[in-house]
Amino acid sequence: MTTDMHDYREQTLLVRGGLERSGFDETSEAIFLTSGYVYKSAEEAEAAFKGDRVRYVYSRYANPTVSMFEERLAKLEGAAFCQATASGMSAVFSALFCQLKAGDRLVASRALFGSCLYIVTDILPSYGVETELVDGIDLDQWRKALSKPTQAVFLETPSNPTLEVIDLKAVCDLAHAAGARVVVDNVFATPMLQKPMQYGADIVIYSTTKHIDGQGRCLGGAILYNDTDFRDQLLPIIRHTGPSMSPFNAWVMLKGMETMALRVDRHCDNALEIARSLEGQPGLNRVIYPGLESHPQHKLAMSQMSSRGSTVVSLDLDGGKERTFRFLNALKLIDLSNNVGDAKSLITHPATTTHQRLSPEERAMLNIGDGLVRISVGLEDVADLKEDIRQALSA
Repeated sequence: MTTDMHDYREQTLLVRGGLERSGFDETSEAIFLTSGYVYKSAEEAEAAFKGDRVRYVYSRYANPTVSMFEERLAKLEGAAFCQATASGMSAVFSALFCQLKAGDRLVASRALFGSCLYIVTDILPSYGVETELVDGIDLDQWRKALSKPTQAVFLETPSNPTLEVIDLKAVCDLAHAAGARVVVDNVFATPMLQKPMQYGADIVIYSTTKHIDGQGRCLGGAILYNDTDFRDQLLPIIRHTGPSMSPFNAWVMLKGMETMALRVDRHCDNALEIARSLEGQPGLNRVIYPGLESHPQHKLAMSQMSSRGSTVVSLDLDGGKERTFRFLNALKLIDLSNNVGDAKSLITHPATTTHQRLSPEERAMLNIGDGLVRISVGLEDVADLKEDIRQALSA
């Protein structure tokens, strides 16, 4: 049984979107832990593999639990299609690789997650794709880069880890005029704060490992889109290279979605309170948070991101690497880890972890110095988090 969800509001979709019950009428979504499916006859199998009959064939192609997750996320995002993948990075790579070939051109924002940068600057050029990086918040650079035909644009906003906010509508308009599809990594905003398709994005990417799971349990990714031509490019890559989400992970993501709105609200409330409490704190050069009026793109963030900031706060400490490591090692509650969107507060030093493969000059261009730390603010009592940060700053 599938429930018609088209008239329901966002929170209801998070709990019930895509729900399909088996003949056992279970309350919770079922986990179909199966690699394959059986046929009543040889003729039925032949028809299924020829595409004459729509049904489940092999879980590398599709699986009932994964399909429920895909339908729920598509309804939340307002997209026609969702393809779940094994990780966020497999989603990024598949979405770009399936549509680009030798001689094509990709323009991307420079402020990307380290692994995304590797795909853009190393992997795709090895296949003959021309790539150009721009300062994402500089529309003149986008305008210049997109003054000639381009097949794809890739960006993340807010950016990781400096939380720059890119004007989605302006970039989408420029990209479409150049003939490009726009691919947006929306993981730092989450679908609760920002829906890029409302501003013209063609494809939206998530690492569902982050806020959608929300408790650090499973890897996963998702590609959301409306274009059937893109679908024809994507599905053969997914089916024949195998970056498929497992049924168990899809079930975990389904359960995570039920509480995502509640968690993201708490993440943002805690993050804003921490950011406000640290502004002007001795020993800090900058407190970076889109919800602060001091953020350079604050007004854009408030209009583009549902009047909320983010679940992440970045701090720029003075004193260089030695002082920053002293601060990190003095934390008692916040864990040193490179994930985001977890129920537990996590902190990382991008220059030596997520962006360590970049040269010092490249990190300088991205404002990732030795004093920069990124805090994924969790669901703990915010007073405990503030106390932990303050005592570590005094170490």
